Amino acid sequence: MKKLAIVQKPPAFLDKQKSIALAVDSAKEAAAQNADLVIFTEAFIPGYPTWVWRLRPGGDWNLSEELYKRLFDNAVNMESDDLLPLYEVAREHAISIVCGLEERDSQLSRSTLYNTVIIIGPDGRLLNRHRKLMPTNPERMVWGFGDASGLKVVETPAGRIGTLICWENYMPLARYALYSQGVELYIAPTYDSGDGWIGSLQHIAREGRCWVVGCGNLMQAGDFPEDFPEKSRLYPDAEEWVNPGDSLVIAPGGEIVAGPLRKESGILYCEIDLGKVITARRALDVAGHYSRPDIFKLQVNNQVLSSVEFDR
Repeated sequence: MKKLAIVQKPPAFLDKQKSIALAVDSAKEAAAQNADLVIFTEAFIPGYPTWVWRLRPGGDWNLSEELYKRLFDNAVNMESDDLLPLYEVAREHAISIVCGLEERDSQLSRSTLYNTVIIIGPDGRLLNRHRKLMPTNPERMVWGFGDASGLKVVETPAGRIGTLICWENYMPLARYALYSQGVELYIAPTYDSGDGWIGSLQHIAREGRCWVVGCGNLMQAGDFPEDFPEKSRLYPDAEEWVNPGDSLVIAPGGEIVAGPLRKESGILYCEIDLGKVITARRALDVAGHYSRPDIFKLQVNNQVLSSVEFDR
């Protein structure tokens, strides 16, 4: 049996250092409960840019730029020591960590942001970095497009882990890419919530015959910092649930076994048996005996993509 800890807490919004410190403290709390894997939601560091769903399309230009600059200043540079505290807590407590974050490009223009999820192994080593392939609707004014270099399943003591972010999970070919790599623990950090979203995750568990974890954003209007620009206009009711969370764990086949944790801050724990993946796939294995490679074949370009190549 493996023990999962799904952290559903509001981040220190638009504050990278405090959000990382909160993640470290939550990881220590989960480790004290003998968790093998600790999971954080989409863009937990330093928070999801929820304002994109409230600003006027084509309007609020100056406000959009002000918020983008603040988000950029608090985004993670993967080539820096920003995440060192998270790597160290994983190694110190021998736990694996999945965490969503805002990532700033450190290779090309150094000005683009990505919606990224990382997997850290129990030795404190980075196992995978996946950038969201397709930002959804107004998210495209905040994030660049990721490539498939991180569209992979990695081995951890908690199982073979793959991740897709929010509405990437509606991309059937992206899901199939994970199924074909033997994913056992399918993790979906997300800003989405509600019964429709939960139903989609149950379908994924039925389709892929794997454990599915939905880790949802939790945010009330009162969680925004007092100096958030135009807070009184965009989020006038401090009690409003901007996002209720809805984190949960679903067994292979679609049964909800933990959660959903709704409108509540905390850590959702669940013990899982990886052996159930094998028995569930006896009847249906969409990337194995239930596939038809003579008819259908998926080709994935998993190379690191760049807009420039220098000869020397």
